[in-house]
Amino acid sequence: MAEKVRSGGRIRARKEKTVHRAARGVKKVRYIDYTLLFMVIFLLGFGMVMLYSTSAYNATLRMGDSAYYLKRQMMAAALGFAGMFVCVKMDYRIFQKLSGLAYIGSLALCVLVIFLGSGKDDSNRWFRIGGLSIQPSEIAKVAVIIFLAAMVSRAPKQMRDFKYCIRVIAAILPLFAVVAYTNLSTAVIIMGIAVIMVFVANPNYKPFFAIAGVMVVAVIVFINMASYRQDRIQAWLDPESTDKGYQTLQGLYAIGSGGLFGKGLGESVQKLGFVPEAQNDMIFSIICEELGLFGAICVILMFLLLLWRFMVIANHAKDMFGSYLVIGIMAHIALQVILNIAVVTNTIPNTGITLPFISYGGTSIAILLTEMGVALSVSKGLQIDM
Repeated sequence: MAEKVRSGGRIRARKEKTVHRAARGVKKVRYIDYTLLFMVIFLLGFGMVMLYSTSAYNATLRMGDSAYYLKRQMMAAALGFAGMFVCVKMDYRIFQKLSGLAYIGSLALCVLVIFLGSGKDDSNRWFRIGGLSIQPSEIAKVAVIIFLAAMVSRAPKQMRDFKYCIRVIAAILPLFAVVAYTNLSTAVIIMGIAVIMVFVANPNYKPFFAIAGVMVVAVIVFINMASYRQDRIQAWLDPESTDKGYQTLQGLYAIGSGGLFGKGLGESVQKLGFVPEAQNDMIFSIICEELGLFGAICVILMFLLLLWRFMVIANHAKDMFGSYLVIGIMAHIALQVILNIAVVTNTIPNTGITLPFISYGGTSIAILLTEMGVALSVSKGLQIDM
């Protein structure tokens, strides 16, 4: 009997040693998603090349410097990388404490720009400080993401109640209305981000059809508030019937002339003054002309891979706040890519939405890179088995 006890003890001891060795072989390692970082740097580098190719002609005529737009974009990118570095180093959960302040601050800036800002078409959108232009509506996108991520993470069970979801979306309406007064396209993106984040948090999707209907009605109301928006609708329905459809037609000519593999980098004809402000909203049409359908598909695939990395980070985030931060960033990028390409191909009316990381826009590129820093900060908290 004593022998059996000693034998059983030895067996248990061996099992414990085996389990201990196995446990030592599993090491929890924190890491930064370098795949996401590489994709962002690649898209930004590609965007710089296409920006110079697209803008060199106009920059030479207007500014006497072919690299004028490229230099300004690089300066904004440098600020964006600084913001990215700061966000990666800091704990992203600090944004949860600052969510209310971020929302109120962005709302105040968007109100102030109406009275103190500058712009065109009777809509003030920028603060011009020295040689810099700051667009508060771009800051509002980030504020909405932080604010909603905080609201959802604080009451995850209540998000199953659709009435509570309505109250969450209603909290965004003041900012939506203020931004829509001067920049309807950005307001649509802000509301789109809000609806997507709430949709992910609520398993019951049917009531969201009613929200979509309300959004359509709201957009129609805001379209009728400004004559230039009505002109854009007319240009979308029949671009040949109005001067407002000139940009759309020239963009379509660029896409059609590119063929399968394009005319070659730098060989676009439409960028030579035919497509107005080609370096901004219509840069995708020049990509199609110079790199063809093949190049356009490669750009779209790169954005899809970027969204996939966001999904991986969101699914493995260590807390709900981090997960919804990344979901909001993913919604922001996805909406802008879809709407920009839809505008260029005349699928929807011209709305003035930039293509992320590629179109010219200082505030946009700086904010986007800072957002990537937030996503990388969330990925830093992930744990993997080694």
